[in-house]
Amino acid sequence: MKKFSFLLIIAIALVFSSCSDYLEVENPNAITSNKFFSSEIDVQKAVAGIYVAIRSNSCLGETSDLYSEERSDNTGRLDNQSNAGTPFQFTNFTLVPTNPEMTGHWNALYAVLSRANYVLSNIDNTAIRFTDEKNRAIYKSEALFLRALAYFHLVRKWGDVPMVTEFPTSYDDIVAATYRVEKGLVYQQIVTDLTNALNSDLPNIQSAAGKGRTCKAAINGLLGQVYLTMGSVLANDNQANFAKAKQYLDAAYATRTFGQLLEIPYADVFDVNKKNICPEIIFQIVYKQGDQNYYSNVAYRNQSIGETINSKRASTGQGTYVNPDLVNDYETGDIRKDFSVKWADNAKAKAWFITKYRDASDASGANGYGGNDFILMRYADIILMLAEVNEKLGNTTEAISYLNQARSRAGLPDYATSNADAAYHNKYPTLKLAILHERRSELAFENNRLFDLLRAFSANPQEFVSYFKSKNAADYGISNLNNVTTKDIYFPIPFDESKLDPEKMYQNPGY
Repeated sequence: MKKFSFLLIIAIALVFSSCSDYLEVENPNAITSNKFFSSEIDVQKAVAGIYVAIRSNSCLGETSDLYSEERSDNTGRLDNQSNAGTPFQFTNFTLVPTNPEMTGHWNALYAVLSRANYVLSNIDNTAIRFTDEKNRAIYKSEALFLRALAYFHLVRKWGDVPMVTEFPTSYDDIVAATYRVEKGLVYQQIVTDLTNALNSDLPNIQSAAGKGRTCKAAINGLLGQVYLTMGSVLANDNQANFAKAKQYLDAAYATRTFGQLLEIPYADVFDVNKKNICPEIIFQIVYKQGDQNYYSNVAYRNQSIGETINSKRASTGQGTYVNPDLVNDYETGDIRKDFSVKWADNAKAKAWFITKYRDASDASGANGYGGNDFILMRYADIILMLAEVNEKLGNTTEAISYLNQARSRAGLPDYATSNADAAYHNKYPTLKLAILHERRSELAFENNRLFDLLRAFSANPQEFVSYFKSKNAADYGISNLNNVTTKDIYFPIPFDESKLDPEKMYQNPGY
């Protein structure tokens, strides 16, 4: 049980500094847990530590696209050698249980859970005095939300997973909890956590000073997405789950401070100078422009050699490779295409790369110390999930009205007009496929595409396989789409986990 033991040791040793932007931490070995929770400031530090954990690039940080975008049809690689060999397994659908990046992702998500469980197991101690008892409920809501978020990623990527909701205090506790729990029960726990997280005075949307912390719009939005996923991938209560999804997505949408999506220019959503005031952003991971420790490198990392659109830092590689399959999916006149991708015409890089995240400012400078926040939820996502769930419920008119909000801002004709065009209709013959296409164009490179495809096709895994194999291999980099099988609905359980107890930590089929 080495991994769970390691997480226990880390969690006991953790101590976090007071940090309004939820980035900085002190020496994690400074004091032990039994001396830690004695005041409100200690609770604040511990909750800040959970946010720090999700910021890791092995978890949900800005370069965690390996576990989602590269596993979908949006991005890939033109290099499968040397250090690119094991990451290439994600996009080539040749993932193996010993893959180190996948194991790192698993461990990082469980580190979030360990920290959240520590807070939740201690926060109700009546000896802790708060300046206002409402603060206790707020911190508890934040920990519940972050625990649910981590479990939501685990259950969608691995299916049945170990589920721990109490902080273990002994080796026996760890052993007892190390077994895979049926995914339906994991979803139930996620719903319970998020429902309970609504029981506090968290704001609907965080102020500029609170960016990086969750809010009621984010909790409702995540609950809606969870129910939408349950209705799409579980075999029971589909319509009831879709009705619940609509309820919580409606609640998230009702918290917005604008009218229609068209009121917010698309470029404003990713403008580093507007990241704290853009009314579309609901929940983001915060980075510090110009700070050598907490800067964002997503702009520089994505940029191809010879280009300067993203960052003043000179790039030496090909940047993040965008599959032509995605580029070809943008409709003529879609403003999101020119903002999101660019062709690099360099002798060492003739390919599409991502331009959605940019910071070529003097403050970022030649080092590329960017200020981009990584957005985990925004209202366009909520709006297009409302289109999706209303289509599932048969509310066609309502679904189309939400779909048209995104299309209008993108400079595209409304759905009825486009659907009358033979080329559009042949490519997206159903409203379901039109919404799936719109989410791809709107949310590309925001780590949504894999989960959109799983909702659309994983109820019948063979549909997932057929979807990928129907694509033009030439539009998918050097990846071999013939490798896709029904096993690829899930990642393999990391080898170090399954070898310890092959019965309780059984491997996913096909691996």
